Amino acid sequence: MSRLIPFVFLLCFFTTSYSQSEIYELRVYELEFFKPAKVLHDYFQQALIPALNRQGVKPVGAFEELGEALPKKIYLLIPYASMQAYQEVADALENDKQFKLDAKPYAEAPQEEIPFNHIESSFIRSTSGFPNLVKPAENSTVFELRIYESHNEDALRRKVKMFNDSEFSIFEDVGLHTVFFGANISGSQMPCLTYLLAFKDMEEHKEAWSKFGPHPEWQRIIKLDEYANAMNDITRIFLKPLAYSQL
Repeated sequence: MSRLIPFVFLLCFFTTSYSQSEIYELRVYELEFFKPAKVLHDYFQQALIPALNRQGVKPVGAFEELGEALPKKIYLLIPYASMQAYQEVADALENDKQFKLDAKPYAEAPQEEIPFNHIESSFIRSTSGFPNLVKPAENSTVFELRIYESHNEDALRRKVKMFNDSEFSIFEDVGLHTVFFGANISGSQMPCLTYLLAFKDMEEHKEAWSKFGPHPEWQRIIKLDEYANAMNDITRIFLKPLAYSQL
């Protein structure tokens, strides 16, 4: 009987914390060294993103990492109303004649012209505290992608609750502009949550985070036993939008 308790506990969590949630697909294309990526950029800009937009999937984000990190990577952020919507859009693209025509240069490119080694795809479900993607300000040039890992599902539940109950309001107070937030339902770093912040520049980023630690609400909640050991690792990636990004 005791083995049922964690399952029921997490079932209640998912039911209450994820009602009316969105689904985000985060794709990461790892590029080969010194290989031109034009065929891939053209595919995104001229075929995939317009086809997704025709299905009501918008805005679609397209980013690359700031700096000169190798291997280079391209990030696509694709929002869906639900997992069912994702399935319906995938089926629609299979039957979209315009998409197939626009994607032909990419689909028929010889193997040696395909610039990436592999694609990683994660699905992220938004939570009640931040249920919908928010398009950032037009002058946003720096994006910060954060992934918080937890040691088990209950620790993740507690970290998500910490955001839902308090951290989003702190973010708003200090100028940490959230684009999306959610708990991963697939991917390589689970159990984890993922979110994206947008800034005008690195100076705004630095100023906002400098206000976060001393914030009185943050100082209150980090002392609560409920949230102790809710997170054990952070991945932080700085991104910049590509010319055709809709975010």
